[in-house]
Amino acid sequence: MIRPVLKDDAFLADVRAANRDDGNFCLWWLGQSGFLVQWKGSHLLLDPYLSDSLTTKYAATSKPHVRMTERVIDPARLDFINVVTSSHNHTDHLDGETLGPLLKANPRLAMIAPEVNCDFIAKRLGVDPAFPVGLRDGQSAIVGEFRVTAVPAAHEEVAPEFLGYVVEFGGWRIYHSGDTLLYTGMVERLQPFAVDVALLPINGRAPERRVAGNLNGAEAARLAKAMAARLVIPCHYEMFEFNTADPAEFIRTAEAIRQPYYVLRCGERWDSTSLREAARQ
Repeated sequence: MIRPVLKDDAFLADVRAANRDDGNFCLWWLGQSGFLVQWKGSHLLLDPYLSDSLTTKYAATSKPHVRMTERVIDPARLDFINVVTSSHNHTDHLDGETLGPLLKANPRLAMIAPEVNCDFIAKRLGVDPAFPVGLRDGQSAIVGEFRVTAVPAAHEEVAPEFLGYVVEFGGWRIYHSGDTLLYTGMVERLQPFAVDVALLPINGRAPERRVAGNLNGAEAARLAKAMAARLVIPCHYEMFEFNTADPAEFIRTAEAIRQPYYVLRCGERWDSTSLREAARQ
């Protein structure tokens, strides 16, 4: 079992200590496609999965979801979250056992999700269908410090129930793709955003063996380069034994094409000062 760099009390202490007002932001990888973004005391959770619900659900099936990495934090302890996203309805991106405790801990929490998924979300979480801020391709919503714009995702095919998000705040732009493959026009959709940090899955397979509906490592690096992302961080691996990837292919490709990257470990913090320092060089 992989132990997070920081977890539980140590993780929360790091989040508190990182809070800053100097124009920079921080993010932490929570495992799978989950990230915590911190900007001037505001906090955004991107597609968190912080439970063992899938391990329990599939324990007696032909596809057991054996966890590879320990949980970073109990979601009930995250009582400072302003916004949470769900890119689509799969449980590792819309987990009732994560979002239920999160809602109780944050009564004023706002949620961003694909518009067509709002009724499904209401049933899974036991909330009013009007609670999620539903977005369609190209639409934006401003929630607190964050402006979130929906862009298509192709979890096998482009469809309204699958989205990625570009998050803008304080002059910074993060792209969280959700689960996606490459699709025609994807680069052209993303280039105008001038993304600083792209958060991309790498657990896809070669086209003839594709099983995950996601980018593989080489594709993720090349997409980041094509869209001119200043940095790319890989995700969606080392959660379940049956559906993971070695980041080595991602690293080799990124270095070969000179795409800046950073491989976060689960529970580790990254902050934007490195981008500002690179810009000054």
